[in-house]
Amino acid sequence: MNPSGVIFKLLIFSALLSVAIKYAAPSLAIAETNRNALIAVLLPTVVMAIALTWRAWKANTKAQA
Repeated sequence: MNPSGVIFKLLIFSALLSVAIKYAAPSLAIAETNRNALIAVLLPTVVMAIALTWRAWKANTKAQA
């Protein structure tokens, strides 16, 4: 896959996510609590850590086989 295609797809995804946050998010009934703020801040990091750990584990398993 060429790098410009990846950048273009990322740009489109980012724009769609931005529009969804701007117009759809205000209609969600999410309470403004410290717990919800902490979840919103930490969840992307935790998800990325899990994904990278799984990827490293799969690469290690493949290398040993």
